[in-house]
Amino acid sequence: MRVYILGSDGQLGHELCGVLGCFAEVIRATEAGYDMTDATALRDALRSAAPDVIVNAAAYTDVDGAEREPERARKVNADAVGVLGELAVSMRCPLVHYSTDFVFDGTQSRPYTEDDTPNPLSVYGRTKLEGERALLDRGAPALILRTAWVYGTRARSFVSSVLRLAREREELRIVQDQIGNPTFCRDLAEATGLVLYEARHHPHEALAPLAGLYHVAGGGSCSRYELACAAVALDPDKRSHKVQRIVPIPTSAYPLPATRPATAALDCSKAHRVLGIRLPPWRESLARALAG
Repeated sequence: MRVYILGSDGQLGHELCGVLGCFAEVIRATEAGYDMTDATALRDALRSAAPDVIVNAAAYTDVDGAEREPERARKVNADAVGVLGELAVSMRCPLVHYSTDFVFDGTQSRPYTEDDTPNPLSVYGRTKLEGERALLDRGAPALILRTAWVYGTRARSFVSSVLRLAREREELRIVQDQIGNPTFCRDLAEATGLVLYEARHHPHEALAPLAGLYHVAGGGSCSRYELACAAVALDPDKRSHKVQRIVPIPTSAYPLPATRPATAALDCSKAHRVLGIRLPPWRESLARALAG
């Protein structure tokens, strides 16, 4: 099976290359080697590669930057995804595409299911939702995996930023009224790998009937503050910390250009029921991530 991975140089893409490389021929597409905003180049590259499966781990993920560059965010998160959907249909090539909890407004008290109505609050959320709809409208053989709060230790993420600041400052001020599912990028890559491994002999026939939306994120939910406290407590290199206290603050005390959903925990039971995948509890994954 030949798998074409877009965004292979990102934190998720890097993990996907390692996981999928165990059983498939991986074709790595890095940001330096292609332009997601060039539809012609994207079509030519994929037709030339002739993969059996496309995995799109590329996105404009700078949530605040998207408020300043809405057109670029839309070209990457929506227009390019539409092109991938067209190719998935015409080439009979299944697509795995990652979306986000930011498609929701975070106002309901229970975890969101795939049947809940999206209402994004930011350019990032709106463009990611447009990408989802571009695939659904085209009837693409696509697994759209909504995830949340993806982190790793080799690239910039909330967790890595907290640990960096813990070595630089005596006090950290962390938002306590945003709730979500912390997701270790390696867990997400491994879950993707399990689905593709099962489909490796006949990818289109196996995956096309499963096309649709799925929530795939770390088990359980917490606040940004709780995640920061856990990261500091579980860090094996605590001797290098300067931090003495972590102070919970409201979102209003840390204004940013893009509005974040307040409580956007995801219900991931459909992915477990239909795809047979379920990510571990977030604390367990965080401990594993920090242990290396």
